[in-house]
Amino acid sequence: MKEIKAEKITKVVIDLVKKANFSLRNDVLSVLRNAYRSESNKRAKKIIKAILDNAAYAKKNDLAICQDTGMPVVFVEVGTDVKIDGDLKTAINKGVAEGYKKYSLRNSIIKDPLLRENPGSFPSIIHTDIIGGNKIKITLLPKGFGCENKSQLKMFNPTAGIKEIINFVVGTVKSAGPDACPPYFVGVGIGGTADYSGILAKQALLTNMLKENSKLEEKVLREINKSNIGPMGLGGKTTALAVRIQKYPTHIAGLSVSVNISCHALRSAAKII
Repeated sequence: MKEIKAEKITKVVIDLVKKANFSLRNDVLSVLRNAYRSESNKRAKKIIKAILDNAAYAKKNDLAICQDTGMPVVFVEVGTDVKIDGDLKTAINKGVAEGYKKYSLRNSIIKDPLLRENPGSFPSIIHTDIIGGNKIKITLLPKGFGCENKSQLKMFNPTAGIKEIINFVVGTVKSAGPDACPPYFVGVGIGGTADYSGILAKQALLTNMLKENSKLEEKVLREINKSNIGPMGLGGKTTALAVRIQKYPTHIAGLSVSVNISCHALRSAAKII
């Protein structure tokens, strides 16, 4: 049995706050560079170049990639052979709060969603899973709400076909239009329950954006990019940079589909301890 102190978890989360907000993942940067090379629309190409320049400047100067430093969403995988000395949830929220303060990141969380008062940087949204082994993996996803607000859920009839699902995903992106800062990364969750398909869609944004597309992902991406929304809504073939789909078994009477859109600044960082 491996013992991990809560203080160590807090320190790891503080480091992840910096990494996620200041540095884009390598796969995200590679996809953006590929889009820059392949985009034929001059204005779209110029916008993608500005996005890449912004990311480089942020990393070099320890600045936030985006002024919306997001709602901190934390995915935690805890090994069955791990003993945590302290409270996991408290340790994570303390790390988020201290990290956002330490690195002068905008406090965007209001503790009462109706009163809209007392902004801060925590509590975060924490999803915990139990896995084998003696490690803990912590992944921080600061989710900006320009794109989070464009999320959609639809409870399809179980008889719905693939075409209906594709139309729903593409329609969700078209509905977002330029409002969520395209080009987009699109996460799709299919199956489970209404709440679980939403988690799947968000988890899909954490997967490698460079991996080979499935046939369904490729088809959805192709249909989205026919929309000509383009970078920042100014036209071009790069409306979405990648589509990632996660599936899970579901009930015979249902078919839940969730779409979670990320702007071009798809920010996440992970650490195994």
